[in-house]
Amino acid sequence: MFPGIDPKKMQGMMKQLGIAQEEISATRVIIETDDYNIVINNPSVVKVKMQGQETFQIMGEVSQESASNTTEQDIQTLIEKTGCTKDAAINALKKADGDLTEALLELS
Repeated sequence: MFPGIDPKKMQGMMKQLGIAQEEISATRVIIETDDYNIVINNPSVVKVKMQGQETFQIMGEVSQESASNTTEQDIQTLIEKTGCTKDAAINALKKADGDLTEALLELS
């Protein structure tokens, strides 16, 4: 973090200031927006607690995906096969990360 400072000493100083740091083991981080998703693969994630607030520092391989992996055809297929509502079909597809077979099993 700071050159020439022992990491253990730095942790001690941070603890005295009320700052706690924790590494989180993660394989993928997804930030969802209305228009697209930011995907961070092989991330290094650190949670920092300071003054009652939690913040996350994330570094890794960044890419962008479309906001929805579900297509209108998948939604119609679920409605036809299960007789569910459009909202139920969309929710099942979201829960199944766009996997039509898994969504079908969920609704059956």
